[in-house]
Amino acid sequence: MIEARHLRVLRAVAATGSFSAAARELGCTQPAVSQQMKALEASAGTPLLIRTGREMRLTQAGEALVRHASGILAGLTAAEEEVAAIAGLRAGRVRLVSFPSGSSALVPTALAALRAAHPGTRVSLVEAEPPRSVEMLREGDCDIALAFRYGDRNGGEGAGADAWDDLVVRPLLADRLVGLVPEGHRLAGAGSVAIGELAEDPWIAGCPRCRRQLVDVCETAGFTPRIDFATDDYPAVVGLVGAGLGVAVLPELAIASVRPRGAVAVTVEPAVEREIVALTLPDLAQVPAVAATLDELTRAAGRTGRPVQPAL
Repeated sequence: MIEARHLRVLRAVAATGSFSAAARELGCTQPAVSQQMKALEASAGTPLLIRTGREMRLTQAGEALVRHASGILAGLTAAEEEVAAIAGLRAGRVRLVSFPSGSSALVPTALAALRAAHPGTRVSLVEAEPPRSVEMLREGDCDIALAFRYGDRNGGEGAGADAWDDLVVRPLLADRLVGLVPEGHRLAGAGSVAIGELAEDPWIAGCPRCRRQLVDVCETAGFTPRIDFATDDYPAVVGLVGAGLGVAVLPELAIASVRPRGAVAVTVEPAVEREIVALTLPDLAQVPAVAATLDELTRAAGRTGRPVQPAL
């Protein structure tokens, strides 16, 4: 295998015409230059220099190698500089995938802080709900996945097939589900509402995973919700509730990014929370730009005032 240090010695010998002059230029000893040239010729499998007394000439193979050496060494220098820039956060790229309410409530604050601290780091964002976002991380389509899951203690689905044991899990916050009722609803003025009190109301359901969680919680309370409308769009859920078409439960994070018009938020009992986390792969967690992005997501979550939960 031809090594870069050997190429540098060959280029110095070719430029100066002798081992001693090359040694002076490189700041090493003449025997060291001689040994490295022998090692390079052994790697190449052919003589690279012809020695005649004090004169030294390149063979045809030596000339070819010197011709390529400049480009190879220039490329290595450029690569070293780029890697150093990435390691020092003067450059770098992070591919982030997030679910919608995370995109609106956590990501903007985190990325603004990241850009202020490290303007050379670029972050791209696409949206996907778990478990698809977790699949994208494992498939190499992103570097960080903002995801959530409902715990078994809430009577809902656990991680199941989406177990994160092979991933680095950065806990961000606990996001409680909040009830939404129309302003004229009989329970609009209640401070706390048992979910069973909404058994006879029509429901507006959210994303598929949240929808399953809603059904699980309602069935635990002894009824099956009558879902009249279902939409992945949180503002649409709020709008439908505000128009008096039904009631809903939404994550607090989602309501924080939407102005409820005609709808009133109420505390729902029993409490149901989803765990919001940032996920990455163990090797990616060591990349400076990824680590810095995880730190800013953690700080952004802390500014919401919700408690950070320990990793499960």
